[in-house]
Amino acid sequence: MKYGFDNDKYIRIQSEHIKERIAQFKGKLYLELGGKLFDDHHASRVLPGFQPDSKLRMLKQLANDAEILIVISALDIEKNKVRQDLGITYDEDVLRLRNEFINRGFTVSSVVVTHYNGQKSADLYRQRLEHMGIKVYYHNTIEGYPNNVALIDSDEGFGKDDYVETTHPLVIVTAPGPGSGKMAVCLSQLYNEHKRGIEAGYAKFETFPVWSLPLKHPVNIAYEAATADLNDVNMIDPFHMEAYGKVAINYNRDVEIFPVLNAIFEGIYGHCPYKSPTDMGVNMVGFCISDDEACCEASKQEIIRRYYTALNKLAEGAVNEGEINKISLLMQQSKITTDYRRCTQAAKARKEKSDVPCSAIELNDGTLIDASSSPLLGTCASLLLNATKYLAGIDHGLKLIPQDLIEPIQKTKTEYLGGKNPRLHTDEVLVALSVLSQHDVNCRRALAMLPELRGCQAHSTVMVSEVDYKIFTKLGIGLTCDPVKKG
Repeated sequence: MKYGFDNDKYIRIQSEHIKERIAQFKGKLYLELGGKLFDDHHASRVLPGFQPDSKLRMLKQLANDAEILIVISALDIEKNKVRQDLGITYDEDVLRLRNEFINRGFTVSSVVVTHYNGQKSADLYRQRLEHMGIKVYYHNTIEGYPNNVALIDSDEGFGKDDYVETTHPLVIVTAPGPGSGKMAVCLSQLYNEHKRGIEAGYAKFETFPVWSLPLKHPVNIAYEAATADLNDVNMIDPFHMEAYGKVAINYNRDVEIFPVLNAIFEGIYGHCPYKSPTDMGVNMVGFCISDDEACCEASKQEIIRRYYTALNKLAEGAVNEGEINKISLLMQQSKITTDYRRCTQAAKARKEKSDVPCSAIELNDGTLIDASSSPLLGTCASLLLNATKYLAGIDHGLKLIPQDLIEPIQKTKTEYLGGKNPRLHTDEVLVALSVLSQHDVNCRRALAMLPELRGCQAHSTVMVSEVDYKIFTKLGIGLTCDPVKKG
């Protein structure tokens, strides 16, 4: 993989910048965290070299001065909202996040339940957390939020919220997902701190869009593709242009809400500390790109991956034509098509010859390896074997897993477990290789090549099983699939 991002520089200058912002507000800052604090795989894909937990490692530099508030909406508790990437509900993810933070040395002071309006499910959730020794606060639904500033900035608005007790200079406000009410929690705390004579500040920490890159830079376009289902739009920040005469990139929701935030700040302090939504941010990621070409290439690959993901969702029954159309337009802006992925062309070429499900992978040296499904192996399993054999210098004709070992596994899958597909998946192939590696040097050599697949791009002419997709993800392979279900 060709790196294009200086992760060490990012950790250093980002933490320094946040310290400066804390000092700007006399030692008390509420930092709204957008996106993912760890498991940020989108950032690691479009900025090769960015580690998925970079933000958490960066904030670790500030851990002695920081505490974390986790926010969850009572509306999400009530409808059992699920994080699609993890397959768990938001209320369970709050506990997961809390444990992750504590295990990494952070103080998690409390949980704030927002949009509270007497929901029974929220009351039960609060009881559950309090039995676990976790402090829980309620923030209420405010009629007319965020536009009814007169009500919001009053004792009948923010004044009715529970005051969350905090003790550290930096208060990081995070949540399982968007729409949880993080910003409202920060603003409510500013109001209630002000009533107590504490002049706290607010800032926003989001990685994308990257304000210091051009509007149509592939990294920023890839962010639009990633949020196509939310219909977010990157735009030049008009407030920043007016105030400073400089171009800065933000997105529509922050630009649209800024006049309201400006009014809320004026209601609390009598003035607004920021002249633009970009001013509110502390993101320094754009200054840590070390190879722009590598990041552009990675971002173009991500745009196409998002397009295929949207097509696959449609094939599974989602109503997302708007999402597909938007990403298609973004591809046109980037002057790319699906054929930009060489692995896609290679997989389709193999399919035309064999007329069975096929796949291909582009290795980090540019070599293309392809594979077909067979009665014994699925196409992804075959591809994994072919690629590792090539990397290990093993003859392509050598069978690493003998047929007499595969057939008993197939019998167990179909006869004993009731499976309909006898072909081995990637996880089963890896287990078989691991067992054989005890006595077979070629199997050991093939397994040793798995780390070399990180950053490679692959394509399948059919939608693959969940287990195959997860294995490729764990190996760091960017996989796309034609929206075709296996027969």
